[in-house]
Amino acid sequence: MTRTKILAGLASFSVALAVPWWTVPQESAPAPAAAAARDTATDDPASPDAPDPHAAMDWKAMDKEMAKRDKSFPAKTKGTGAQPLAPKILADGTKQFTLTAQNIKWEVEPGKTVDAMAYNGQIPGPAIRVDVGDRVRVILKNELRESTVIHWHGIPVTNKMDGVANVTQDPVPPGKSFTYDITASRQSVGWFHSHHDGVKQVTSGLWGTFQIGDLPLPGNVKPDKEIPFSLQDSGALGLTFNGKSFPATAPVRLKKGQSLLVHYYNAGDMPHPMHLHGLDQLVVAKDGFPLEDPYKADTILIAPGERYSVLIKADQLGTWSWHCHILSHSESSKGMTGMFTELIVT
Repeated sequence: MTRTKILAGLASFSVALAVPWWTVPQESAPAPAAAAARDTATDDPASPDAPDPHAAMDWKAMDKEMAKRDKSFPAKTKGTGAQPLAPKILADGTKQFTLTAQNIKWEVEPGKTVDAMAYNGQIPGPAIRVDVGDRVRVILKNELRESTVIHWHGIPVTNKMDGVANVTQDPVPPGKSFTYDITASRQSVGWFHSHHDGVKQVTSGLWGTFQIGDLPLPGNVKPDKEIPFSLQDSGALGLTFNGKSFPATAPVRLKKGQSLLVHYYNAGDMPHPMHLHGLDQLVVAKDGFPLEDPYKADTILIAPGERYSVLIKADQLGTWSWHCHILSHSESSKGMTGMFTELIVT
């Protein structure tokens, strides 16, 4: 080989190395073997890629099943939680409440009854409401098969009344009682829950709401309705609103022009983006503290333990979906499920 041919060959090799691989034209047609494999796969009835001859029937059956479930809302179940608890007024004016912790059977939705724990036989537990300045006494009676305590989340208390097992008090054993003394020193949107094996006890139903005074609202608005809205996602109860799962979740009904004050409580283990269709949520407080600058949102992310207070104006007629926007928490191939309800404006 001549010196000229050798140099020309090296030059050609150098140019080839300099050309990026992505500029080299690619074959647009598949190799015969790949094409044959593709055609064979789609033509084989046993292949997962083959068209389903029953697909039309399947989607119709699915739609029918979903409609049956969705249209069963609101379904009736035994038991209603968050019922107002009236105090016993003592001679010195102290407001005394009794919370009895019990093992119960709780119907989460039609046909689904679970082994649960409850205060006074309801999930969530009774709603306690007092005025600023009240002296409050809460007697915990433990009728569970295990020890328990009550922690006052977001409620100002003395340290020995904080209700944390083995930190501020001994656990209350089965068959025993413990008395908590609280001074309602400031306006609060708080809640109470077990702080003894809370992973099991709280998600089994041992929580409730505790409100002190009225939450100040922008423009001194007086809401037509005020409701607690508890979220749960774990344990015996699973994905629930106020202790119930769709289709047993309770719808909220308003007349056009009315206002609704909602206190969200996340008693679960996961954050939940709460989404309301069609109507604005005016966020007026977080953890019971009024916001200097309230803001509007259609979706509000609520972390475990958090409370958000929102004001809703019923200015649009209709049946508005209200749900957690983690879709697996509220929808399935069988229809709506879990954390889904409706706000109905007429």
